[in-house]
Amino acid sequence: MQVSVRDNNVDQALRALKKKMQREGIFREMKLRRNYEKPSERRVREEAEAIRRHRKLMRKRLEREGY
Repeated sequence: MQVSVRDNNVDQALRALKKKMQREGIFREMKLRRNYEKPSERRVREEAEAIRRHRKLMRKRLEREGY
């Protein structure tokens, strides 16, 4: 990942880097890797995330279609 610093404005470059990292999910990945996660816990978490994503998609779809 790369961010260019323009006009010696490091604060703006740092903000852009943080935004890119947030979009890529790096902070979330670091938080997950901080502690060991058993395979069974990982499977349960991933299934719950998939259910949440699906429900969110359905809510957006229903809202778009006007039900």
